[in-house]
Amino acid sequence: MASIARDKNGTRRILFVAANGKRPTIRLGKASQRAAEAVKFRVEQLLAAKMTGHALEADTVRWLSKLDSSLAKKLAKVGLIPEREAKPTTTLGAFLDAYLAGRTDVKPGTMINLDRTRRELLAFFGETKPIAEINEGDADDFRLSLKKRLGENTVRRMCGRARQFFRAAIKRRLIAADANPFGEMKGIAVQANKERFYFVSREEAAKVLDACPDSQWRLLFALSRYGGLRCPSEHLALTWADIDWELGRMQVRSSKTEHHEGKGRRVVPIFPELRPYLEEAWDAAEPGTEYVITRYRDANSNLRTQLERIIKRAGLETWPKLFQNLRSTRETELAETFPLHVVCDWIGNSQAVAAKHYLQVTDDHFSDATKPVPKIAQNAAQQAHALARNEPQALKPADEQTYVLLGNAIDCDFDAIP
Repeated sequence: MASIARDKNGTRRILFVAANGKRPTIRLGKASQRAAEAVKFRVEQLLAAKMTGHALEADTVRWLSKLDSSLAKKLAKVGLIPEREAKPTTTLGAFLDAYLAGRTDVKPGTMINLDRTRRELLAFFGETKPIAEINEGDADDFRLSLKKRLGENTVRRMCGRARQFFRAAIKRRLIAADANPFGEMKGIAVQANKERFYFVSREEAAKVLDACPDSQWRLLFALSRYGGLRCPSEHLALTWADIDWELGRMQVRSSKTEHHEGKGRRVVPIFPELRPYLEEAWDAAEPGTEYVITRYRDANSNLRTQLERIIKRAGLETWPKLFQNLRSTRETELAETFPLHVVCDWIGNSQAVAAKHYLQVTDDHFSDATKPVPKIAQNAAQQAHALARNEPQALKPADEQTYVLLGNAIDCDFDAIP
């Protein structure tokens, strides 16, 4: 009933005989043969229904409902479907306002970030810009405008949220399924900036703790540096009921990961470095006190600024990403002693996130790597390599004893050798 023709320039078109005897053409452009055959199948179904007066099959009706406006216009032009009613134009401002008003499921901090992206989009495109008219080139221009004023990761986050906005517009059938201007944009994932890593040594941590004004601040700092908690959300959610002194564990609630199944809380050891500051706060707590951190619970408390003052009082220079680098330092320390999957369970992130955003290469790593190898170990390793290279066919009893001794020498703890 219909056929596919391929032109010299690589474009394809579908030809069929209509009920009036005419031979209309539907031009598909540079579509693949597989895509052209899929459209041809639907054209034949539409044509058969039109000629026989039968209702369309359910799957064809669903296909038409998801059809993009361009192909729908071509089908209507050749009389296979009726003209679509023009939808009222949806402006960017109206859509974003309605979308954010409906996001009652997000936390206040997330809403602040979404609203900031909304304001940036409206400042660039204007409130009355129809969302269907924003294309990929416009999205690239928006990103370039942000890069002139903002950091790379901030730009990535905003473009990611913009993609999220337009994905919601697709679900609401306000734009075509392939019309997300940010849909194919590369480089939206946040990247780790190694230059902003900083390892807060125990000596520096001790100076900061000495400079803290009270037990509450000492505990805030210790929970970050030696507990690896996220500040302030996990600190402020910690209650005395979460502290198991006998087992040496505490239960940490995480608002950041609670939307993932089974990730709303985790159990963290009361590390020896942390315990004195917890005990100090417990001794100072009034009877019946619920929360471990009782001060600085006001939303207006600027812990970052206060910590900067404490660091300066300790005679130190402030480091980048004050609280995140405390978590990063602790995770790096723990990874030296415990398996990574255990450390990630305590810190509350994945191994991929830990490797990308938290684990650091420290000066101690370089120092340990360049320490001279003890001579006995070096000789044993060289002899073992020589024997392995020669691959003896048969070992005499004496040779077997030599292999055993060499193996023992290689397996021993070199740091224990005087």
